[in-house]
Amino acid sequence: MRQKIYIDTSVIGGYFDEEFKAVSRKFFKRLEQKEIIFVLSDLLNLELINAPRRVRELLNKFPKNCFEYVIFTEEAADLADKYVTEGVVGKTSIEDCRHIALASINRVNVLASWNFKHIVNLEKINGYNSVNIKSGYGILEIRSPKELIHYGNKEQD
Repeated sequence: MRQKIYIDTSVIGGYFDEEFKAVSRKFFKRLEQKEIIFVLSDLLNLELINAPRRVRELLNKFPKNCFEYVIFTEEAADLADKYVTEGVVGKTSIEDCRHIALASINRVNVLASWNFKHIVNLEKINGYNSVNIKSGYGILEIRSPKELIHYGNKEQD
């Protein structure tokens, strides 16, 4: 069974960013080879509206069966608000919280992001998962694409 990996906008942008390009392209290669499924959200689509054309169109290069789609709901909004009220992050990070909440509610295997300040950060991950457990959701794995190049493969470096 293929791993389901929720991606945020930074993962798509990373495909073209000099700092993250090499690793991001290896990560997308796993998608192309059908080793993983990207879980996309309507939030991601909204965030991509103002992105450069090549970023907006990247996902169109892959067959639709490489993706699953989830929709932002009131349940996700409530969980995102809890991350802020519990002090995991401040109100300015609510968009990040919404991605975390969607991934948590939809019980994906892992969330991938290049956002090291508010998402892929051990202190924040512990905070998100503390709120998830209190709220009846499971623990969410949160990793950078670099950590997911071999995630779930038998052959690891």
